[in-house]
Order: sequence, then structure tokens, then C-alpha cells
Amino acid sequence: MTGGRAPPVLQTALGTARTPPGEGEATLAVAGAAFRRRIAMFFLTFALTLNFVDRQIVNILAEPIREELQLADWQIGLMSGLAFALLYSVAGIPLARWADRGNRPKIMAFSVLVWSGFTIACSIARSFPQLLVGRVGVGIGEAGLTPAANSLIVDYYPPERRASALSLYYLGVPLGTLAGMALGGLVADAYGWRTAFLVAGIPGVVLAPFLLLVLREPRKAHAALLRTAPPGALATVRTLWAVRTYRLIVIATALQAAVGYGFGPFIASFFIRNHGPEIVVMATQAGMGVSGFLGLTLGLSTGLAGAAGVWLGGLLADRFGRSDVRAYVTIPAFASLAALPCYAVIFSIDSGALALAGLALPNMLGAMWMGPVHSTQQSVSPPEIRGGATALFLLVLNLVGVGLGPLFVGTASDAISWQFDQDSGRSLRAALILTSLVAPFSAFLFWRARSSIGRDMTRWKAVNPV
Repeated sequence: MTGGRAPPVLQTALGTARTPPGEGEATLAVAGAAFRRRIAMFFLTFALTLNFVDRQIVNILAEPIREELQLADWQIGLMSGLAFALLYSVAGIPLARWADRGNRPKIMAFSVLVWSGFTIACSIARSFPQLLVGRVGVGIGEAGLTPAANSLIVDYYPPERRASALSLYYLGVPLGTLAGMALGGLVADAYGWRTAFLVAGIPGVVLAPFLLLVLREPRKAHAALLRTAPPGALATVRTLWAVRTYRLIVIATALQAAVGYGFGPFIASFFIRNHGPEIVVMATQAGMGVSGFLGLTLGLSTGLAGAAGVWLGGLLADRFGRSDVRAYVTIPAFASLAALPCYAVIFSIDSGALALAGLALPNMLGAMWMGPVHSTQQSVSPPEIRGGATALFLLVLNLVGVGLGPLFVGTASDAISWQFDQDSGRSLRAALILTSLVAPFSAFLFWRARSSIGRDMTRWKAVNPV
């Protein structure tokens, strides 16, 4: 915001604009708008937190699910990755087009209700196909949140504050991962993995009506934009893919996600299979079961370090981006490259305790792209298709990262197990190290985007809705 005044669109949306107010009334209007915006950001971040609780809880439950339903690693990868990501990505396109013209709070409330219901449905699954259907439903529901939320936040904040604002929203990723891993492990230890799904799904059912009550739609002030015919899906893709910066960061982030999300379903299994006796001793000393101990420790490592990375990435991008917008892609490039040697050490050392502790650093580095990249992909996109820009971004990210990442790790682990005398621990270790080698390619593409980001970000600044 400029001069301490809230954007006119936001004041209108939040019911604080007056014509013309006195000086005292103007101060109250600005304060009221800022307060309502903070409340809105709290609920948006909480919604994304629940999104990732329901998305990531399956990771800590993978071993008990595998044992009860007698699944192979590739089935775990399919259930936690491709089955979720495929429908998440496909459903994201029509939902994003809806978000570009519809009431975004209503879209988000509906999405929360759908994915929470399917998470609860996973608790009664009695076979792999039934569990697969449940995870597909979770993916369809979750597809409606982020395109609408990103677009809404961009309407709330000017370009120079977007990376920080979106970083606040994306704190929901590590916080949800923390809660999902910790909650899932502790509840699974005490009551079983089915109860863990049930407990994870209930809060979303409660949250959905609050989104309708709290969030306002600022697009009511954009009557001219709403009267224009929305571009078709193919036209939207062509427009966005012609923007060099957008194209490069989409591919770079998808490769980055293939590493992070590829590891997710197998991290707990890695420690159980390779450091089992040591983990049992540490869990016993903590007075916990193995699932609860790993859920809590991995959740804290992923959640706290990830939250620090999300916050730091947005803060650095906005601070250095004021003088050089290339910072928005330089920071993700360095962070991606720096995480590679960390993973190599963690997956190779013999000490389970050191490996657990060491995960914090790459978890922080692996989250630093979120604020800068999401800010960039929105800022280089035409205002009338920003929901579509997020949907296309998530389509590629999820198909490559969330979909193929876990499936690649699981398939590679199964395929090379013969070289390790069917030792699933050592084969999984090798598959994880192999997957980490994707990181330099991601860093290279982020770096390439430095040459075009200045031009592409300037293109739409003059027609920014705020």
C-alpha cells in the first residue's frame, strides 16, 4: 500500500470506503480495512493448513496402511502421488476458470467441504481401490482452494508486498505438514490409522461456513472486468506459456516439487527400514510408539524449518526485489542448489539421530521458493486470468512433482531392490538419492528466468486491479 492507505478496491470490498470521509473517519476506515485483511489472511492460511494436513497425513500413515492392506511401494507412490495429483490438476482448470469470474469465498468454502468429506471417507476404506478413490476425491476438493486464494490475495496487496503476503498464506504448507505428520502419527499409535483420517477431516467441515462469513469478494468493484468474456482454456494456456518467465518458473518448480513431494511418502519408511532399531530406542525413551515419534519429529522438522523457509524466502524476495526484481528467481535458484548436498549426506550417514536432525536444513531451503515464485507467477500474468495462471502452474507442478515424484521413488525402489538382495531399506535409500539429483536442473531454470523477469513483471503492472 502507498502512504498507509488501503487499496480502494479492498476498502470497497471490506465495506470501509466512504465518500468523502473526514480525516478521522479516513483513519478509522484504513484501520478497519487492515484489520479485516488480517482476519481474512488468518482464515486463508488456516484453510491451506488443513489442506496440507489432509494431503500429507497419508505420508506418516504409509507403513501401517501398507502392512494392513498388503501394498507394494509403487502402490503407496500411486495412492499418495499420482492418484491425488492427476485429479487435483485436472479439476483445477475448470475450478480456476470459475475463480476468475465467480465468487471466490464460495468456491473455497465448497472445496474445503469436499476434500474434508473425502478425507473422512478414507477412514472406512477396506481395500486399495477404495482408498484410492478417497484420495482422488481429496485431490478434486483441494484443487479449488489455491487458485481462488492466490487471486484474492493479489487483489488485496500491491506488487511490492505480494511475496510477503503470499508467503504468509503459504505458511499453511509447512504448518499443515507438521500437524498432519504429528497428528497422524500420534493418533495412529493410539487409535489406528483409520481414526487419524477421521480426526484430520472434521476441522474442515467446521471451517467451511466461516469462510463464507469472513471473506469478502473485492471483485464486485471490477464491473468492467466481469463484463468481459473469459478467455477459453486453450487461449489462457497459450497466453501464459508465451510469457518466458512464467514458463521457466513453472518447469523449475515442478522439478523442485518432484524432489520434495517425491520424498514425502517415503521419509518415515526410510527411517523405519534403515534406522529401525535406533528409532525404536529413541521412541521408547520418549515414551512413544514409532509412528508417533516419527510423526512428531518429522513434522517438527518439516513444519518449523519449512515455515522458516517460506517466511525467509518471501522476506528476502520483497526486500531485495525492490531494487532488483531478479531476486524473485535468484533466491529459489540458490536454495534449490544448496539442498542437494544436504540430502546426499542425510541419506548416506549411519546415524538415524543425525539424519533426523539434519533434515531441518534442506526442509528450510526447499520451502524458500513458495513466496517468490507464487508472487512472480501472478505478477507476470494478465489480471483477468490469474486464477487460470495458478491452475496451470499447479497442473504442471502436481503432475510432475506430486504425481510422478512419489511414483518414481517407489518404482525405482522396487526396480533396483534385486541389486541389494531385496533389502527394501537400501533400495529405498538409493532411490531417494537418485531423485535428489533433479535439484540442479531446477536451479538452472530459475537462474535462466533472471533475463526476462524484469520485462514480464512490468508488462501488467499498469493494469493491476489494486
